[in-house]
Amino acid sequence: MSSKHQKPMTRKQFMRELRRYQKGSVTRRHFLGVTGLGMATAVLGAAMPGLAPRKSWAAGDIGDRVVLATWPNYHDAANFEQFTETTGAHVQVNVFGSNEEMLAKLQAGGSGWDVFVPTNYTITTYVGEGLIEPLELAKIPNYDAGSFEPRFSDAGTVDGTVYAVPKNWGTTGYAVNTEHTGGKALTTWKEFWDITREEFSGRTMVHDYQLTTIGNALKYFGYSFNSVDPQELADAEKLLLEVKPHLYAISSDYQPSMRNGDAWMTMCWTGDGKQLNADIPSIIYVLGTEGGEIWSDYYAVPKDAPHRDAGYALINFLLEPEVNAREVLAHGYPVADSRTNALLPKELLEDPILYPAQELLSALEFGAAATLTDPNRAELLARFKSA
Repeated sequence: MSSKHQKPMTRKQFMRELRRYQKGSVTRRHFLGVTGLGMATAVLGAAMPGLAPRKSWAAGDIGDRVVLATWPNYHDAANFEQFTETTGAHVQVNVFGSNEEMLAKLQAGGSGWDVFVPTNYTITTYVGEGLIEPLELAKIPNYDAGSFEPRFSDAGTVDGTVYAVPKNWGTTGYAVNTEHTGGKALTTWKEFWDITREEFSGRTMVHDYQLTTIGNALKYFGYSFNSVDPQELADAEKLLLEVKPHLYAISSDYQPSMRNGDAWMTMCWTGDGKQLNADIPSIIYVLGTEGGEIWSDYYAVPKDAPHRDAGYALINFLLEPEVNAREVLAHGYPVADSRTNALLPKELLEDPILYPAQELLSALEFGAAATLTDPNRAELLARFKSA
């Protein structure tokens, strides 16, 4: 049957096909064809040449490897395979759970990274300490600044110089398995912390990351997610120490425990919430009505990158709209690139996990640079973890 006579695919059908593709049950050709994504790519590429895949990332000899430091569950492995097949450079992935870990690794020197993925609020610190280089944009022709929504791309430019280009954006909320709440949907950070000390004792996870774990404890009291006020941090610490004996674990890689049922609730980023909900619909993603974090992540190049050409080639490859669309389908985080969004299914662009209601978004804060290096927050987290 020709595509013009096919009925629009429902969200449930689309997600079923997506999971089949991710698990390797169907080919990429089948997935793109049955969802219409392949046709959309071809039509848009023909109509707007700027959307056609650009293969400059494959040009030249870039060596046999590229080292990427990034976050858990954050990429489509098939894209890395394609990059290796085309360039001969193997993608070595190092996974981290916090921006503090990334900063400490770069400060120590000899990270071996060619590309890493910092969050918006950290970039001025990297620039100030001379840890990242201004990007050679001529080596990233797939980066089109005009295609990105400014609030999710501006942090990459410091004093008029581009040091990082946007990867994607998202929110920080929590995931809860409603099988253990009698089907009730939670809505606040107060409920998150209270239920952890009661019915969910021994079943909750929090991030191994001061920004979010401290930030979301601050929200319990109605304080700013970014507060560095000593008295407000003291209140957050008291709450965290009370909660500590009731936690299942402190980890930024929480999907395995949520999937196997050891954990019932966890602090969670957008894409993980989407991945969990798609596979286990009883797990819902919650943005606390009190507020919390909205963030954007970037690609940057360390000053001592050992395989610079390969690093630039990987960034350029991942920013190619067709490749980036496959990334979104795999990791479930929204992107601010209009070229990529033009290739994504309507069901995904209207998904309330990826694109929350405005009243929930308006309460969120971008992380503040001061929180990364604030000694009080660092010491608080250390006391919490050792308690």
